[in-house]
Amino acid sequence: MEYHRTKDIIHVMQTLGHKNIGNTLIYTQLINFQNDDYICKTACNLAEASQLIEAGFEYVTEMESYKLFRKRK
Repeated sequence: MEYHRTKDIIHVMQTLGHKNIGNTLIYTQLINFQNDDYICKTACNLAEASQLIEAGFEYVTEMESYKLFRKRK
C-alpha cells in the first residue's frame, strides 16, 4: 500500500527493512490494485477540504464548485 501511495520503491524497501530490492519487488507484485474500493467525500469550502486532508483523504478533482476527495477503505 505504501508503494501505491508513494510510487517510491526505495522508500518502501527502507520502510520494510529489506536489504535486497528483489524482496521488496516481490511484495509489491502481490497487491492487486484493480479492485480498489474508496470512500468518497465532497468539500464546499477550505475548512471542509482541510478536515478531509487531515483525515487521510486525497484530492481528486473539482466539479460544480465542489472539491472531490477519496480514501481507500
